[in-house]
Amino acid sequence: MVILVISMFFLKNLFGYLAMYFITFLRNGVLKDLRNALYKKTIELPISYYSEKRKGDTIARITSDVLEIQHSFLSILELIVREPLTIVFTIIAMISISPKLTLFVFLFLPLSGFLISLIGKSLKRKSDKVQREQGHFLSILEETLGGLRVIKAFNAESRFMETFQKSTKRFYNFSNGLLNRQNLASPTSEFFGIAAIGVILWYGGQMVLVDKSLQPELFITYMGLAYQILTPAKAISKASYGVKKGNAAAERVLEILETENPISEIENPVLKTEFNQEIKLRNISFKYEEEYVLKNFNLTVPKGATVALVGQSGSGKSTIANLVTRFYDVNEGEITIDDTNIKHFSKKSLRGLLGLVTQDSILFNDSVKNNIRLGKENASDTEIMEAAKIANAHQFIMELPNGYDTNIGDSGNKLSGGQKQRLSIARAVLKNPPIMILDEATSALDTESERLVQDALEKMMRNRTSIVIAHRLSTIQNATNIIVLSKGEIVEQGSHVELLSKNGTYKKLVDMQSLG
Repeated sequence: MVILVISMFFLKNLFGYLAMYFITFLRNGVLKDLRNALYKKTIELPISYYSEKRKGDTIARITSDVLEIQHSFLSILELIVREPLTIVFTIIAMISISPKLTLFVFLFLPLSGFLISLIGKSLKRKSDKVQREQGHFLSILEETLGGLRVIKAFNAESRFMETFQKSTKRFYNFSNGLLNRQNLASPTSEFFGIAAIGVILWYGGQMVLVDKSLQPELFITYMGLAYQILTPAKAISKASYGVKKGNAAAERVLEILETENPISEIENPVLKTEFNQEIKLRNISFKYEEEYVLKNFNLTVPKGATVALVGQSGSGKSTIANLVTRFYDVNEGEITIDDTNIKHFSKKSLRGLLGLVTQDSILFNDSVKNNIRLGKENASDTEIMEAAKIANAHQFIMELPNGYDTNIGDSGNKLSGGQKQRLSIARAVLKNPPIMILDEATSALDTESERLVQDALEKMMRNRTSIVIAHRLSTIQNATNIIVLSKGEIVEQGSHVELLSKNGTYKKLVDMQSLG
């Protein structure tokens, strides 16, 4: 008997451990795959998706919502298999002892099950609110870190603190409601379980003492089995609460995973590796929301030409850069490169033809070398240095503590504006694309930095096709064609000298800047 008991418990614990051991790989594997799928989707979705969504909400879905799925769904995987099997075998044993008593038990149980499920339904609603609020305060945190300089400069700490505290207070209230409902689950299921045992005692007692239709020793065994059902039933009811709570998190995660990407590729897209003739924008119209930013816009950029776009803010200059790079798709008309619609190219090969230097130099918390190498992963140190020399960046890089291996901090904050911009140019130079798009690349710089950057840009644009979006008109006087935009339409075009002689909008813009 002793050997049997010891062996039973040894086997029980051994197989219990093995079950947990193998399920650990499954749980963590599902988590890893979920996070990878979410990150992949986050990168694939177009820029327009994030102009509508809060970034913090996306971060919350990849972090806390995925963890919630782990706690709610994945932690009960073994329970889903083990507990129902325990219940099934116990019920078979109970039926073999007394079918009549077992039938009575099953008439009583659905009532308690229904009452328990009512609590579960409200759990899902409350859980959804908790997760949404978590996304909201993560957004506030993300915005605060991004704009800390402005917040401090305008003494707006208290305002942001107040917004954050309001959000955490809502989170506190929602969490309390959720946890209190969850805490109600265990006592409720226990009470109904004991009520069921009580009813069985009464009815079974009748069968033993009054009807004499059940033997006392079998009744005691039956009671033991009925109690045996309670533990797994309670575990299942507790798990069902977890599933309801996890359901809200799963829906938020699936919302991202199932979002259709509006900027799609056709089947068997064209892989374009070189640029031979011209870029053409034919009758394009585009709107971000209700109002058209560009209307029936036409433009041809021949190979080797430098076309400059000028005009006041909001005239649609940067939109053209967004459309040519296919960050957004046109509403009407078409953009072609060498007479092929850019929608027919694979996105990777289209963007492989383009180099982009923006007004905000976007750099990453990494070394100088890795930031430049972004455009060409397998570039050698010599190539990186050459690109930096063309961008007038080599000298200041060599003065940094570790030269090309210096970490430049979050968003490159250890560098000045001009240095950041020259690194962005070095990155574009290293990529060596046939078409360059410069989106107000010098507008944020002081005069000396501008001279160095302008010089770097001119070196880079040599023998290349360029679309230059310019704020400072002094930087585009050598352009082949200058397009003057107003409210999404072309009002004038020609060379610098031609446009000055017309004495129109361009001349006014030049005079205003020279006075400034």
